[in-house]
Amino acid sequence: MSQRPLRTVITLVTAATAALALATAPAPAASGPVDPKAARDLARAYAASARYLDEKAALADGYVPHQCSADPAGHGAMGYHYFNESRYGSLDPAKPAALLFEDGKDGRRRLAGVEWIVVDADQNPRTSGDRPSMFGGQKFEGPMPGHYPGMPVHYDLHVWLWKHNPEGLFDRWNPRVKCPAAPVRPGPSHAAHSGAHSATH
Repeated sequence: MSQRPLRTVITLVTAATAALALATAPAPAASGPVDPKAARDLARAYAASARYLDEKAALADGYVPHQCSADPAGHGAMGYHYFNESRYGSLDPAKPAALLFEDGKDGRRRLAGVEWIVVDADQNPRTSGDRPSMFGGQKFEGPMPGHYPGMPVHYDLHVWLWKHNPEGLFDRWNPRVKCPAAPVRPGPSHAAHSGAHSATH
């Protein structure tokens, strides 16, 4: 990231995100205006997550890295989830519960997206009466089981603020994100292991 004055960076980020919101947020009616609050909330999320372009800042703020998550059906990946359990339940655009990183060509991890996580009240994946929404009525996915030991049944919402997703800003999988393949281990089947977490997150 270039060393520009903070005010300039925030201005550019806010303008870019507002434009992105106008282009991607669902309109309430065919000829109706885009929800201005949704555009503002996306701008807040973009500006707040800019600090996590540096992975060290994410670690310092309590985000814990987990496995790279890829779609077993081959529709893309989410990358490495960095979870911050203290932010589970947050519907604040400036406080996502998870960050989505990918491996960069320089060997460093790069921020690709952000995610909000809300714990399901009754812990029953078959009921969804408490499904939350953000950004102008964008509904969370779930409820679904946890993705690591101890993670509760929950809802989540992915937002690809830092890497374009051709499937949509809020789509679960990003076909432009990939998880690294683990080396083939010698054995009777010589089967390759992806090394990626393939649970339906």
